Amino acid sequence: MPRPAFELAEIFRQHGPAYRHKHPLPYPQLRLMRAIEICRSAELGIHREECDRCHYQRFAYGSCRNRHCPKCQNSERARWLAGRQAELLPVEYFHVVFTLPAAIARLALVNKRAVYSLLFRTVGETLLTIGRDPQHLGAALGFFAILHSWGQNLLFHPHLHCVVPGGGFSPGRQRWIGCRAGFFLPVRVLSRLFRRLFLSALDKAFQQGELRFPGQLAALTDPAAFAAYLAPLREIEWVVYAKPPFGGPQKVLEYLGRYTHRVALSNERLKGFDQGQVRLQWKDYRCPHKHKLRMMTLAAEELIRRFLLHELPPGLQRIRYFGFLANRGRRQNLALCRQLLAAAAAEAAAAAELLPAAEQCQALAATLAERPPERCPQCHRGHMIRLAFLPKGYALPPGRWLPPPDT
Repeated sequence: MPRPAFELAEIFRQHGPAYRHKHPLPYPQLRLMRAIEICRSAELGIHREECDRCHYQRFAYGSCRNRHCPKCQNSERARWLAGRQAELLPVEYFHVVFTLPAAIARLALVNKRAVYSLLFRTVGETLLTIGRDPQHLGAALGFFAILHSWGQNLLFHPHLHCVVPGGGFSPGRQRWIGCRAGFFLPVRVLSRLFRRLFLSALDKAFQQGELRFPGQLAALTDPAAFAAYLAPLREIEWVVYAKPPFGGPQKVLEYLGRYTHRVALSNERLKGFDQGQVRLQWKDYRCPHKHKLRMMTLAAEELIRRFLLHELPPGLQRIRYFGFLANRGRRQNLALCRQLLAAAAAEAAAAAELLPAAEQCQALAATLAERPPERCPQCHRGHMIRLAFLPKGYALPPGRWLPPPDT
């Protein structure tokens, strides 16, 4: 894959020190910036690689492995994809997005751990409750949810992407109940239950002192003011969007390969960087220009500010599993799913669908692995194998080739 012409790391290196001097930052954000700035540089040591045929040697810089870094996380993504491929079922998959209103997003920005946890919990309860309702599907669902906190313009926009197999266990787990083709659950019903559950949980968190209100939100420490702040949110419709169904396992993998292990921005979206100004590509989802590619220009300081909005609390899991896909009992539940789906026609459909999915997952794993074995640039027949790690400050022998810091 060709190296991007512009990188977030270079913007951080040039403008990060001035930004930190002007804006006091919490330690996690300082650590995040430092990791991105020194990624693929001599600060993280050097790896020695050798061809397994001609013994040609070269050296490569280490990576930061920070989950916010646009250049890292590819190997983690490949491993995660391989695990998910083994769990795919021969059914239609659905994609449902739950979005927090702007007033709640203001609270989430200064209470990320508490609000994100509430978001996961209430979205999980919403889907499982409506799925079990006999008036809708009457089945025990399983799904996973991925947290995103950004929109295309990098502003703070917390929402969950849920990937749901189209069906679930009947009461008693004796048969598989499938969704209607192309239809999952009514989004208005999902929206209203989600609204009620989330506001109830948020009010409980307030009463238990789990929220903080710095700066302009300080007035909300008063219970009456907090209740008045939430009151309008009980009357508006919350956005729950059911995207067109994936259709099959192959489409699920195409989606997962793009969106699981990254935060806010990829280097490929940076199209220019000159005199403190950054040109950024973004998709305009507003009608009538849906999905139209556009360009915006931001000052480097503003780009840094927007990127840091999406710093994740340490240890927070941004991909979580629910229902029959929950970590406890997942293997047994999936075996039962396949057993219940194992009619002759279903088996034939599964073979037809899962083979290309498996092939695609292997291709993704090979493409996304952080430094996959590659052909020797000298003999073009052998593969470069990593043999040793040389710590920071190691003096390279004369004449040894070292790639530039951003390869």
